[in-house]
Amino acid sequence: MASGGKAGRRGAGARGELVLVAGGAPKKRRAVARDWSKTKEQKFVETLTATCNVTIACEAAGVSTTSAYQRRKVNAAFRSAWREAIGLAYQKLELVLIERALNGTERIVTKGEGREERMREYPNHIALQLLKMHRETAIEATSEVPDDEASEARQRVLAKLGRLRERVAAQASGCE
Repeated sequence: MASGGKAGRRGAGARGELVLVAGGAPKKRRAVARDWSKTKEQKFVETLTATCNVTIACEAAGVSTTSAYQRRKVNAAFRSAWREAIGLAYQKLELVLIERALNGTERIVTKGEGREERMREYPNHIALQLLKMHRETAIEATSEVPDDEASEARQRVLAKLGRLRERVAAQASGCE
């Protein structure tokens, strides 16, 4: 068993890596097969982006979940890539749920005598959750600005445009 471990270490390559052992001085060691590589990290991040699932990403990269969480803890670049992958995956998931809530999903129902009928199902619980999440934004977007506020804003914009025109005219006459 011990010789199998040594063979695995030799086969992983001679690339040396600095490591700290129990707070001592940095030591160089050979890379082992279970070590993270750029390829493993890239596969992990790609799969995490696609699935939003750490366990599946670890399986795809050939690493343990423990080592992934440990790497995230000690490696800032990996932690940043992980955070970005989760953010992108979350956005995709949200878009899929919105699309499903708006357009439903097709379902085939078998009726009597083996006749099949297609119908659309709309997941109301998802739609209700989305309505709760975006209610304030929707209210702000659809509420009208009172006339006195609109008039005041219009006057400020016109005054600023007048000052800009004066400045441009002054610059044009001073340059000639």
